[in-house]
Amino acid sequence: MSLSRERPRGRPRDPAIDAMVLGSTRELLAEVGFTGTTVQAISRRSGVHPPAIYRRWPSRLALIEDAAFSGLTDLVIEPTGDLRADLGRFVSAWEQTFATPAARAAIPGLMNAYQHDAPQPPDEWVHFSVRPQFYAILQVAGVPDDPLIDVDEVFDLVHGAILGRVLVPMITARDTSIDRFVEMVVRILDPGAAAERPGTGARRRAARKSHGS
Repeated sequence: MSLSRERPRGRPRDPAIDAMVLGSTRELLAEVGFTGTTVQAISRRSGVHPPAIYRRWPSRLALIEDAAFSGLTDLVIEPTGDLRADLGRFVSAWEQTFATPAARAAIPGLMNAYQHDAPQPPDEWVHFSVRPQFYAILQVAGVPDDPLIDVDEVFDLVHGAILGRVLVPMITARDTSIDRFVEMVVRILDPGAAAERPGTGARRRAARKSHGS
């Protein structure tokens, strides 16, 4: 959900105007939803004329993406080599970004719009991507290569699960700990790391004893 755009020629952009427009867009998304967040409404709220808005963003959707997902650019998790801990921090921060009122309002509308608009070229979807951070966490943790496991598909699995936890009432109502989901991802990526989890052996022995085995 992102766009990397060429910088427009001419005078440098005024960051204060960008901030006003983005702030007004977030407010409107939270107050009136995706449909009501039009360029005209953003212009009225921010005091920035539509032509100035379109000089900064090529479309309404691009503006809403920037407003709703700009928090992803601040999502920086420095890998420590501890796969479980790093994934936990990464997934928690990513979920918090999607759980903001603006993002929650924007995501369903954007997903619907993506079904009807022409597909974006691949290089247009990198501006807010956290995929490189996911790869870095796996690399520093020394996750072994497995020809049966595609890490891109694991990333997509995590992405979909986060969206479900934020947007799907049935999933949200379960209020499942993020740690359980992270443990599942660890077991997919590195079963050896799952076996080495502190306390795992003790819990297994206690379970066998309680069952009389």
